[in-house]
Amino acid sequence: MESEAATEIHKEEEKILPAAVRAKIERNRQRALMLRQARLACRPYPSGEGTSKVKAPPKVIDSGAGFFIEEEEAEEQHVENVVHQPGPVLEFDYLICEDCGKDFMDSYLCNHFDLPVCDSCRDTEEKHKLITRTEAKQEYLLKDCDLDKREPVLKFILKKNPHNTHWGDMKLYLKLQVIRRSLEVWGTEEALEEAKEARQDNREKIKQKKFDKKVKELRHAVRSSLWKKASSVHQHEYGPEEHIEEDMYRKTCTACGYEMNYEKM
Repeated sequence: MESEAATEIHKEEEKILPAAVRAKIERNRQRALMLRQARLACRPYPSGEGTSKVKAPPKVIDSGAGFFIEEEEAEEQHVENVVHQPGPVLEFDYLICEDCGKDFMDSYLCNHFDLPVCDSCRDTEEKHKLITRTEAKQEYLLKDCDLDKREPVLKFILKKNPHNTHWGDMKLYLKLQVIRRSLEVWGTEEALEEAKEARQDNREKIKQKKFDKKVKELRHAVRSSLWKKASSVHQHEYGPEEHIEEDMYRKTCTACGYEMNYEKM
């Protein structure tokens, strides 16, 4: 059925082709039929001795080029295997640890802070300690522009605030990179220490001024309260009695100058 359907398709296609092409296809078909008949004529008939099975005739396959070939011929056709050359061996791009000098492929510090240090050399207690943004600004005298705008921008990780989860996330920086950035800003450790001392002196002066102001206000408040208290319990100390007229007399306080007038009967 499949062969008949293929033949019908070829007939339809041949109607569209030019006459010269159709003639060539017909010659190839006739030639294939003649070769097939010649091969069948040369084959001996089975004798039937030693076997009870009769070999089936070879299956005819449509080549798609205007003629048919037998299945045995199709099997005999050798298709050369395509051999692909193996690809080049790719070498891994290993990183070299700054501390131990060994090769490594991946690490926590490399992924989060672009620092080529392997996990074995990571010092979470001191050298590779993580510090907050506030500590980086106060301890190493860095400004926001030093952390966010100066190239290369320092990398950080976000972590929930342990004091209150509703507050914003904390930005944690690598202490080693913060120290390096502070040296870029201040030049040397000595300059950084001098700046820290100057800032500390200014803070102490400001604190002392605030303290002196509070003491002055406190003294003023104490004096005011003492003066009011003393005036409320003052007792007059009068001097000698003075006669004014007829039965009227007067006494004067020696402390405050208060005059008391009275009459004698």
